[in-house]
Order: sequence, then C-alpha cells, then structure tokens
Amino acid sequence: QVQLVESGGGLVQPGGSLRLSCAASGSNFGFRAMAWYRQAPGKERELVATITSSGNRDYADAVKGRFTISRDYAKNTVYLQMTSLKPEDTAVYYCKAVSMGLWGQGTQVTVSS
Repeated sequence: QVQLVESGGGLVQPGGSLRLSCAASGSNFGFRAMAWYRQAPGKERELVATITSSGNRDYADAVKGRFTISRDYAKNTVYLQMTSLKPEDTAVYYCKAVSMGLWGQGTQVTVSS
C-alpha cells in the first residue's frame, strides 16, 4: 500500500522549533517532487514548501528564512524543519507526493504561549 505518514507535530511556544517528518512507503519516492502544505481553521489549504527529486527547494513567502524542507533518499522521508514559529503558523500540516496527488493524513502544529 502506497502511503505517506506525517509525524512530529505538537504544541510549541512562539519562537520555538519543530521538525516534521513524512515517511513514504509502498513506493520509491526519491524521484518524485514532494511538498508540504498547511491548513489553518477556516482557511484554505496552502503550499508551504516544495523539493524536487534533485533537491531544488522553494518556499512560500510567509515561511522563507524560517522553514527548511529536506529529504533523506535512503529513508524515503521528507522533513520540514520549522524555526522561529509564530502563532499564525498554527495549522494541520500535510505532506504530498506532487505528481501522484497522494496526501498524508496530516499532523497538527499549534504555536501558543
């Protein structure tokens, strides 16, 4: 079964850091572009970051300089390192295999004091 499983979400104070993981199984995702999205309550899902099969990265303006997307080809896993977190980063974060249109189940990130 081909699937993506996110983990690493939680409650963090403003200014804190979290690292999200997206573990892929059932297929080799190393040659696929991967992305992180997020959806805050009452808002549409938005693109946060993408990484191509060759490692090229792109970010939404709201997270540039604070978030870093990376991938471990051996582990078939994509990461999102989030630093200097703000309350407006609160959302459910989803991983996506772009060309497959395959989504993970999401992981909740809450930034609050």
